[in-house]
Amino acid sequence: MADSRTGRPPVQRATRRPAPARPARDNPVGRLVTRARKAWDRPLTAYYLILGSSLLITVLGLVMVYSASMITALQLSLPGSFFFRKQFLAASIGAVLLLVAMRVPVKLHRALAYPILAGSVFLMVLVQVPGIGMSVNGNQNWISLGGSFQIQPSEFGKLALVLWGADLLARKQDKAMLAQWKHMLVPLVPITFLLLGLIMLGGDMGTAIILTAILFGLLWLAGAPTRLFAGVLAVALTIGFVLIKTSPNRMSRLACIGATEPGPNDTCWQAVHGIYALASGGLFGSGLGASVEKWGQLPEAHTDFIFAITGEELGLAGTLSVLALFAALGYAGIRVAGRTEDPFVRYAAGGVTTWITAQAVINIGAVLGLLPIAGVPLPLFSYGGSALLPTMFAIGLLIAFARDEPAARAALAMRQPRFGRKRAAVRGSAGAAGPRRWNTMRRRAAARSSGER
Repeated sequence: MADSRTGRPPVQRATRRPAPARPARDNPVGRLVTRARKAWDRPLTAYYLILGSSLLITVLGLVMVYSASMITALQLSLPGSFFFRKQFLAASIGAVLLLVAMRVPVKLHRALAYPILAGSVFLMVLVQVPGIGMSVNGNQNWISLGGSFQIQPSEFGKLALVLWGADLLARKQDKAMLAQWKHMLVPLVPITFLLLGLIMLGGDMGTAIILTAILFGLLWLAGAPTRLFAGVLAVALTIGFVLIKTSPNRMSRLACIGATEPGPNDTCWQAVHGIYALASGGLFGSGLGASVEKWGQLPEAHTDFIFAITGEELGLAGTLSVLALFAALGYAGIRVAGRTEDPFVRYAAGGVTTWITAQAVINIGAVLGLLPIAGVPLPLFSYGGSALLPTMFAIGLLIAFARDEPAARAALAMRQPRFGRKRAAVRGSAGAAGPRRWNTMRRRAAARSSGER
């Protein structure tokens, strides 16, 4: 239509196109964080973390046991690899136990809880029988198996308490009995005190502390009220205070916290030389096998204070790597306990995680001079087959629980080995897979005839 004034058609203004959006700047840190979050949320993350971290800790522990124990073995007129060979044998047996624990169903684990508890109590009673039990470093907690082989039943008591306590609490939760404090404490606390009493008869307070930590971990997971939790904690602290106060040896260990000098009569000799070993390591250490403190200066260099030798030979990088592996193992255990719907799995995974984490913290804290020397080994790392075998079985439990998650089970089922698929294809041409191949070809032909692509 023409304009009424000029007789010309109106001028149409060109529509403005929106400016193209500028591409977002590539942020490598943001991409890394996003990928890390996706990796943490994958269903098999806990499985790989538990398997990988425990394997690396065990292998690195074997290397450090060989390095730290060589001088001690030669001083005892033994071959230099004596302690390493015994630890390697224990690790091999522990690997078999780990594989068995991985494959055993949860129902069988629950059925094994009571026999393991009964066997542990029986062996801990035998320790106190004269002629059967033997004393090592002042603690009557060992049974000789002949030759140089010994067994410490209290180490198996940790595994027994985890399995039996988890089964007990799971049964009571299924019957809605945990709301009453009597059912939460009985018989869990009395049986734990029985184990603690048998252990303290031999004077091993370090193992007693670990069992107490497992007890509190189970009560925490069971949802114990704050008053009940605080009451049991107060009783445990009171008993611990009395046991420490009445023992000059334990009082001297308590006085060595943060010590920088050996003190009168070299009371803090071990604690101070552990600090010397860590301080002389520097950033990357003096080199594998080049430790000075293991030449008779640091007692128990391959057992309780192997972390100090690790810091001297591998430096800050080596000790931080060990800490990172234990942190990854603890995180994976917490994740397994938090994501499961099975109460037994939750209590057992939480108990194992509490056990390993608390023992690692107590051992490393003693080496760093932040806690008293409790005489507990570093899990999976220190020398000692009695400690290694039940710990590796407990790691197998965690791996089995991580594999049993529905999402993890589905992810593992999808990951069929390639060689298996190739073999299935070859077999299909001859027989069993023939009908499947024919059906696939028929579906493709029908799709083409219908116009589908």
